[in-house]
Amino acid sequence: MTFVAVERTLTLVEALAGQSAPLEVTDLAARVNLPVSAVHRTLAALAKRGWVFQDPNSQNYALSLRMPMLAFRALDSRSMPNVLQHALDRLAESTQEYCRLALIESNCLTWVARAQGAQRGLRYDPPMGGEIVLHATANGKAWLSTLPEDKALELATASLSKATNTGPESLKDPTAVLAVLKQTRARGWATSIEEAEAGTSAVAVPVWCADGPDVTVVGTVSVAGPSLRITRDRIEEIASALHATAAQMSQLWSIHLQQVADGTSNISVQNT
Repeated sequence: MTFVAVERTLTLVEALAGQSAPLEVTDLAARVNLPVSAVHRTLAALAKRGWVFQDPNSQNYALSLRMPMLAFRALDSRSMPNVLQHALDRLAESTQEYCRLALIESNCLTWVARAQGAQRGLRYDPPMGGEIVLHATANGKAWLSTLPEDKALELATASLSKATNTGPESLKDPTAVLAVLKQTRARGWATSIEEAEAGTSAVAVPVWCADGPDVTVVGTVSVAGPSLRITRDRIEEIASALHATAAQMSQLWSIHLQQVADGTSNISVQNT
């Protein structure tokens, strides 16, 4: 398969991933700016391998469940989300808010685990498939604050250039982002007060891992909820809870890596 064919295939998969209902071939072709014939051929190949399905009534196309199945299989092979879920559940219980873990891969953050702690009243419950906008989210800023300034600036600038749907308080230029990252680095936690979405606020910290002599950031953990509850006078309390959770996650992660190296990776939360 040529590079062009691979790129076309991935473009179609990404376009279908954000749809709640099957799409017509011509509609999909228009969205991705590709010829209808090329889109039809690619969809036929994807359908043959089980990556998409065609609705028998409308003849429209949608992603099958094979993609999330493989994604969960990949996560399971790393063993980490299940291991860390217990710590995330305890954080949600103590804060009574929505908590998430994101992992770093290929200059991106991706949500991999969540726990809902809000038992009554307003609930913040966003989809796990949403993009993490680095300059506008607490998770994004928590990670960027751990990077060298030139790398953080590169990623923040890219994030600013493609952001289209952020909150009313979202930062607008790289200089402002760098100033906030400096503050974040100094205090050890990041905030997003109606920057990612109107009416929502979040606090996040990095999750570090010791792999032999090296210590690297592997992800971020956050607490988010309605701005009416995630008030400024709660932020330090939430940040403290996040640091405790991140420390536990870092310890579990390091143990897991050592067990993988030793060939004895059978870590369980119940035994830690």
